[in-house]
Amino acid sequence: MSGIGIAFSGGLTASEITACAERAEALGYESVWVAEGHGGDQFAVLAACALRTRRVRLGTAISSVFVRSAPTIAMAAAAVDELSGGRFVLGLGSSHRVQVGPEHGVEYRKPLGRVRETVSVVRELLREGEVAHAGETVRIERFDLWFEPLRSEIPVYLSALFPKMTELCGEIADGVILARGTLASAARARAHVAAGAARAGREAGSVEITSLLPASVDSDRRKAFAAARPGLAFYAGFFPRYNRLLAENGFPAEAATVATAWHAGDKAAAERAVTDEMIAATSVVGTPADCRERLEAYRASGLDLPIISPFARGPGAKERFLAAIEACAP
Repeated sequence: MSGIGIAFSGGLTASEITACAERAEALGYESVWVAEGHGGDQFAVLAACALRTRRVRLGTAISSVFVRSAPTIAMAAAAVDELSGGRFVLGLGSSHRVQVGPEHGVEYRKPLGRVRETVSVVRELLREGEVAHAGETVRIERFDLWFEPLRSEIPVYLSALFPKMTELCGEIADGVILARGTLASAARARAHVAAGAARAGREAGSVEITSLLPASVDSDRRKAFAAARPGLAFYAGFFPRYNRLLAENGFPAEAATVATAWHAGDKAAAERAVTDEMIAATSVVGTPADCRERLEAYRASGLDLPIISPFARGPGAKERFLAAIEACAP
């Protein structure tokens, strides 16, 4: 097995994530990724990981272009990149309307344009040390850095679920971050990346195709599937775009049932509506042997970098993360 990443999206403290990152590096993982959402400040966590690791790439998966300003993103990226000795990857995305407005009080509009303009501002600021930008979604009179970044160019990856954003990855990004995909997702993404790259006169092959893959490992397959069920119910129930993704991946009736139950406030019914087939199609789940086989299948499907993303909350969460890290180690 070649390169594999590990992602953290909540459930652990900053210190626990750092300890898991150390263990992942010792086991040969290629990269460590941290989401934000409700799980803590991702750049602070990654800064701690930078000081406790020596080799792994460290990335945001993802940082929302709506809840941080573009200059703030650039400075945070430069700080973690310097602390890590040039190992940082800036993963950006538009997040979700159901989070940005209700949870942060920020208007959610023109997400594609906001991502494009944020990438432009971040790159110019890191490269030139100052930036002015009069765009449709980002307007900055002038911002300058009072320090020199370690690298004037930091890799930028974009989160993409559907064709328009995936094509934008082909136009401007160094990598694409898929999520909760099936074995058909990488090939579809590669085609859209190629379309975007052709418009921009770029080589599509230079864009790394990665994917966040929910992971649940147990010697008892039934327990592994049971542990994965709440996470899929939450994503399909709460996030309209993940519900749409699940439907387009072959489960339209099930996705509709999950959403109906979730919005009625019946989370237990939403979880019951998540079938083993839905979990198996979009996750790395089962015994350690099952999970390693599934990772190889994803890699064979055209995925450059599978990134396991355990979903664990509450007591014992760190142990469940470590179990997944140990079981899926390269």
